[in-house]
Amino acid sequence: MLGSLRDLAPIVLVIAFFQLVVLQQPIPDFFNLLIGFFCVVAGLTFFIYGLEMGLFPIGGSMAYEFARKGSLFWLLVFAFALGVGTTVAEPALIAVAAEAAQVAAAGGMIDAGVQSQMEYASGLRYTVAFSVGLALVLGVLRILKGWSIQYMIVVGYILVVVMTFFAPKEIIGIAYDSGGVTTSTITVPLVTALGVGLASSIKGRNPMIDGFGLIAFASLSPMIFVMAYGMLV
Repeated sequence: MLGSLRDLAPIVLVIAFFQLVVLQQPIPDFFNLLIGFFCVVAGLTFFIYGLEMGLFPIGGSMAYEFARKGSLFWLLVFAFALGVGTTVAEPALIAVAAEAAQVAAAGGMIDAGVQSQMEYASGLRYTVAFSVGLALVLGVLRILKGWSIQYMIVVGYILVVVMTFFAPKEIIGIAYDSGGVTTSTITVPLVTALGVGLASSIKGRNPMIDGFGLIAFASLSPMIFVMAYGMLV
Protein backbone atom coordinates (compact mmCIF):
# COMPACT_ATOMS: atom_id res chain seq x y z
CA MET A 1 0.00 0.00 0.00
CA LEU A 2 2.91 2.33 0.71
CA GLY A 3 4.17 1.59 -2.78
CA SER A 4 0.78 2.47 -4.25
CA LEU A 5 0.74 5.74 -2.32
CA ARG A 6 4.21 6.55 -3.62
CA ASP A 7 3.16 5.79 -7.21
CA LEU A 8 0.03 7.94 -6.95
CA ALA A 9 1.74 10.85 -5.19
CA PRO A 10 2.85 12.63 -8.42
CA ILE A 11 -0.71 12.57 -9.77
CA VAL A 12 -2.07 14.03 -6.54
CA LEU A 13 0.60 16.76 -6.50
CA VAL A 14 -0.07 17.73 -10.13
CA ILE A 15 -3.83 17.98 -9.59
CA ALA A 16 -3.43 19.89 -6.33
CA PHE A 17 -0.93 22.34 -7.85
CA PHE A 18 -3.05 23.24 -10.86
CA GLN A 19 -6.29 23.36 -8.87
CA LEU A 20 -4.98 25.47 -5.97
CA VAL A 21 -2.13 27.47 -7.51
CA VAL A 22 -2.97 27.92 -11.19
CA LEU A 23 -6.77 27.91 -11.12
CA GLN A 24 -6.82 29.24 -7.53
CA GLN A 25 -10.02 27.41 -6.72
CA PRO A 26 -10.89 25.08 -3.84
CA ILE A 27 -11.04 21.37 -4.54
CA PRO A 28 -14.70 20.54 -5.29
CA ASP A 29 -16.41 17.82 -3.25
CA PHE A 30 -13.26 17.16 -1.25
CA PHE A 31 -14.76 14.44 0.97
CA ASN A 32 -15.91 12.25 -1.93
CA LEU A 33 -12.62 12.91 -3.70
CA LEU A 34 -10.74 11.68 -0.64
CA ILE A 35 -12.86 8.52 -0.45
CA GLY A 36 -12.29 7.90 -4.14
CA PHE A 37 -8.55 8.35 -3.70
CA PHE A 38 -8.38 5.74 -0.95
CA CYS A 39 -10.47 3.37 -3.10
CA VAL A 40 -7.95 3.81 -5.90
CA VAL A 41 -5.06 3.14 -3.50
CA ALA A 42 -6.73 -0.01 -2.18
CA GLY A 43 -7.66 -1.21 -5.67
CA LEU A 44 -4.17 -0.64 -7.04
CA THR A 45 -2.63 -2.40 -4.05
CA PHE A 46 -4.79 -5.52 -4.38
CA PHE A 47 -4.41 -5.52 -8.16
CA ILE A 48 -0.60 -5.51 -8.05
CA TYR A 49 -0.59 -8.10 -5.26
CA GLY A 50 -2.95 -10.30 -7.27
CA LEU A 51 -0.70 -10.06 -10.33
CA GLU A 52 2.36 -11.10 -8.36
CA MET A 53 0.54 -13.88 -6.54
CA GLY A 54 -1.60 -15.35 -9.30
CA LEU A 55 -1.53 -14.08 -12.87
CA PHE A 56 2.21 -13.90 -13.47
CA PRO A 57 2.92 -17.40 -12.08
CA ILE A 58 0.04 -19.12 -13.92
CA GLY A 59 0.89 -17.55 -17.27
CA GLY A 60 4.55 -18.44 -16.98
CA SER A 61 3.97 -21.97 -15.68
CA MET A 62 1.47 -22.85 -18.43
CA ALA A 63 3.84 -21.63 -21.13
CA TYR A 64 6.63 -23.66 -19.55
CA GLU A 65 4.52 -26.83 -19.44
CA PHE A 66 3.41 -26.49 -23.06
CA ALA A 67 7.02 -26.02 -24.16
CA ARG A 68 8.21 -28.92 -22.02
CA LYS A 69 5.65 -31.29 -23.54
CA GLY A 70 6.57 -30.13 -27.04
CA SER A 71 2.96 -29.56 -28.07
CA LEU A 72 3.17 -26.76 -30.64
CA PHE A 73 -0.49 -27.00 -31.64
CA TRP A 74 -1.83 -26.59 -28.10
CA LEU A 75 0.71 -23.89 -27.33
CA LEU A 76 -0.53 -21.85 -30.28
CA VAL A 77 -4.17 -22.53 -29.37
CA PHE A 78 -3.44 -21.41 -25.81
CA ALA A 79 -1.74 -18.22 -27.05
CA PHE A 80 -4.66 -17.40 -29.36
CA ALA A 81 -7.29 -18.10 -26.70
CA LEU A 82 -5.35 -16.09 -24.13
CA GLY A 83 -5.14 -13.12 -26.47
CA VAL A 84 -8.83 -13.22 -27.33
CA GLY A 85 -10.02 -13.83 -23.77
CA THR A 86 -7.95 -11.13 -22.08
CA THR A 87 -8.75 -8.54 -24.75
CA VAL A 88 -12.51 -9.09 -24.66
CA ALA A 89 -12.40 -8.54 -20.90
CA GLU A 90 -10.17 -5.44 -21.12
CA PRO A 91 -12.01 -2.55 -19.38
CA ALA A 92 -10.25 0.15 -21.40
CA LEU A 93 -11.29 -1.46 -24.69
CA ILE A 94 -14.89 -1.79 -23.51
CA ALA A 95 -14.97 1.93 -22.71
CA VAL A 96 -13.40 2.99 -26.03
CA ALA A 97 -15.68 0.71 -28.06
CA ALA A 98 -18.78 2.07 -26.33
CA GLU A 99 -17.64 5.66 -26.87
CA ALA A 100 -16.84 4.96 -30.51
CA ALA A 101 -20.32 3.52 -31.04
CA GLN A 102 -21.95 6.63 -29.57
CA VAL A 103 -19.86 8.94 -31.75
CA ALA A 104 -20.55 6.84 -34.85
CA ALA A 105 -24.29 7.02 -34.12
CA ALA A 106 -24.13 10.77 -33.55
CA GLY A 107 -22.25 11.20 -36.83
CA GLY A 108 -24.83 9.21 -38.78
CA MET A 109 -22.43 6.39 -39.71
CA ILE A 110 -24.62 3.81 -37.98
CA ASP A 111 -28.21 3.76 -36.78
CA ALA A 112 -28.79 5.70 -33.58
CA GLY A 113 -30.64 2.83 -31.91
CA VAL A 114 -29.24 1.09 -28.86
CA GLN A 115 -29.06 -2.27 -30.62
CA SER A 116 -27.02 -0.85 -33.50
CA GLN A 117 -24.59 0.80 -31.11
CA MET A 118 -24.19 -2.42 -29.15
CA GLU A 119 -23.52 -4.39 -32.34
CA TYR A 120 -20.97 -1.83 -33.52
CA ALA A 121 -19.18 -1.83 -30.16
CA SER A 122 -19.21 -5.63 -29.97
CA GLY A 123 -17.91 -5.92 -33.52
CA LEU A 124 -15.10 -3.54 -32.69
CA ARG A 125 -14.18 -5.41 -29.51
CA TYR A 126 -14.19 -8.85 -31.11
CA THR A 127 -12.19 -7.57 -34.08
CA VAL A 128 -9.53 -6.28 -31.72
CA ALA A 129 -9.65 -9.49 -29.67
CA PHE A 130 -9.21 -11.65 -32.77
CA SER A 131 -6.28 -9.52 -33.91
CA VAL A 132 -4.56 -9.82 -30.53
CA GLY A 133 -5.04 -13.59 -30.60
CA LEU A 134 -3.33 -13.78 -33.98
CA ALA A 135 -0.61 -11.41 -32.78
CA LEU A 136 0.21 -13.70 -29.86
CA VAL A 137 0.37 -16.71 -32.18
CA LEU A 138 2.83 -14.78 -34.35
CA GLY A 139 4.78 -13.68 -31.28
CA VAL A 140 5.01 -17.25 -29.95
CA LEU A 141 6.25 -18.46 -33.33
CA ARG A 142 8.87 -15.70 -33.26
CA ILE A 143 10.15 -16.92 -29.90
CA LEU A 144 10.22 -20.53 -31.04
CA LYS A 145 11.88 -19.82 -34.41
CA GLY A 146 14.18 -17.02 -33.23
CA TRP A 147 12.91 -14.54 -35.82
CA SER A 148 14.06 -10.93 -35.60
CA ILE A 149 11.49 -8.73 -33.91
CA GLN A 150 12.88 -5.55 -35.50
CA TYR A 151 12.04 -6.56 -39.06
CA MET A 152 8.62 -7.87 -38.09
CA ILE A 153 7.67 -4.65 -36.31
CA VAL A 154 8.95 -2.50 -39.20
CA VAL A 155 6.91 -4.50 -41.72
CA GLY A 156 3.86 -4.24 -39.47
CA TYR A 157 4.04 -0.47 -39.18
CA ILE A 158 4.63 -0.11 -42.92
CA LEU A 159 1.37 -2.01 -43.37
CA VAL A 160 -0.34 0.32 -40.86
CA VAL A 161 0.86 3.40 -42.77
CA VAL A 162 -0.27 1.97 -46.12
CA MET A 163 -3.70 1.05 -44.77
CA THR A 164 -4.09 4.54 -43.30
CA PHE A 165 -4.33 5.95 -46.83
CA PHE A 166 -7.19 3.62 -47.77
CA ALA A 167 -9.17 3.31 -44.53
CA PRO A 168 -12.16 5.62 -43.86
CA LYS A 169 -10.95 8.69 -42.00
CA GLU A 170 -13.59 8.11 -39.29
CA ILE A 171 -11.99 4.81 -38.26
CA ILE A 172 -8.30 5.79 -38.31
CA GLY A 173 -8.24 7.45 -34.90
CA ILE A 174 -10.23 4.61 -33.34
CA ALA A 175 -7.85 2.07 -34.89
CA TYR A 176 -4.79 3.84 -33.51
CA ASP A 177 -6.35 4.15 -30.05
CA SER A 178 -7.38 0.48 -30.11
CA GLY A 179 -3.74 -0.49 -30.27
CA GLY A 180 -3.07 1.41 -27.06
CA VAL A 181 -6.05 0.43 -24.96
CA THR A 182 -5.69 -3.23 -25.86
CA THR A 183 -2.49 -3.58 -23.89
CA SER A 184 -3.81 -2.59 -20.49
CA THR A 185 -4.48 -3.98 -17.03
CA ILE A 186 -5.57 -7.52 -17.89
CA THR A 187 -3.72 -8.24 -21.13
CA VAL A 188 -0.22 -7.03 -20.25
CA PRO A 189 0.48 -9.20 -17.17
CA LEU A 190 -0.64 -12.46 -18.76
CA VAL A 191 0.97 -11.80 -22.13
CA THR A 192 4.26 -10.78 -20.51
CA ALA A 193 4.22 -13.89 -18.34
CA LEU A 194 3.54 -16.01 -21.43
CA GLY A 195 6.50 -14.58 -23.33
CA VAL A 196 8.99 -14.70 -20.48
CA GLY A 197 7.88 -18.17 -19.38
CA LEU A 198 8.15 -19.52 -22.91
CA ALA A 199 11.58 -17.99 -23.55
CA SER A 200 12.82 -19.30 -20.19
CA SER A 201 11.78 -22.85 -21.03
CA ILE A 202 13.46 -23.05 -24.46
CA LYS A 203 17.15 -23.82 -24.63
CA GLY A 204 19.13 -21.09 -26.35
CA ARG A 205 16.54 -18.38 -25.76
CA ASN A 206 17.26 -15.36 -23.56
CA PRO A 207 14.19 -14.25 -21.55
CA MET A 208 15.37 -10.65 -21.66
CA ILE A 209 15.87 -10.65 -25.44
CA ASP A 210 13.25 -13.14 -26.60
CA GLY A 211 10.71 -13.06 -23.76
CA PHE A 212 9.56 -9.51 -24.33
CA GLY A 213 8.00 -8.09 -27.48
CA LEU A 214 4.62 -9.81 -27.43
CA ILE A 215 3.04 -6.59 -26.18
CA ALA A 216 4.33 -4.81 -29.29
CA PHE A 217 2.56 -7.33 -31.52
CA ALA A 218 -0.59 -7.01 -29.42
CA SER A 219 -0.50 -3.23 -29.88
CA LEU A 220 0.26 -3.31 -33.58
CA SER A 221 -2.26 -5.84 -34.87
CA PRO A 222 -5.45 -4.06 -33.69
CA MET A 223 -4.57 -0.99 -35.77
CA ILE A 224 -4.44 -3.13 -38.91
CA PHE A 225 -7.58 -5.12 -38.17
CA VAL A 226 -9.71 -2.19 -36.99
CA MET A 227 -8.91 -0.23 -40.16
CA ALA A 228 -9.90 -3.33 -42.15
CA TYR A 229 -13.08 -3.51 -40.03
CA GLY A 230 -13.81 0.10 -40.93
CA MET A 231 -13.38 -0.61 -44.62
CA LEU A 232 -15.86 -3.48 -44.43
CA VAL A 233 -18.43 -1.97 -42.08
